[in-house]
Amino acid sequence: MGSVPRPRTPGKDDHAGVPPQRSRGVLGDQYALENTWVIAAHGDIDMQNLGPLRMALEETAASHPVTVLDTSGVTFADSTFLNLLLRAHQSTSLRIAAPSEPVRRLLEITGADRVLSLYPSVAQAGRD
Repeated sequence: MGSVPRPRTPGKDDHAGVPPQRSRGVLGDQYALENTWVIAAHGDIDMQNLGPLRMALEETAASHPVTVLDTSGVTFADSTFLNLLLRAHQSTSLRIAAPSEPVRRLLEITGADRVLSLYPSVAQAGRD
């Protein structure tokens, strides 16, 4: 037997007509918000598992002028994550939303918080 699809709620489920993309690992949901594309990152991010997030940021930079990276769920980030943010910043208008404490600390220690655009929430990053 086939499964019955659940009903969709316009505006709630489809984010401006584009269904969210879901992934595993450090890469979370991706969806349209206002005139931006949101990518959620979570968990421990290091050079061993950075690949899917790097690919998502590169693809988004090629197709969207503004990218919002929701880092509220990031529990650890190393220098490879910082390098990825700085490279993405060069190719798109990157907005770091809701930085977790580990992300905020990494950005402050390295001075990258003065280069990258930080926002307290995804909603605010999507509006500006």
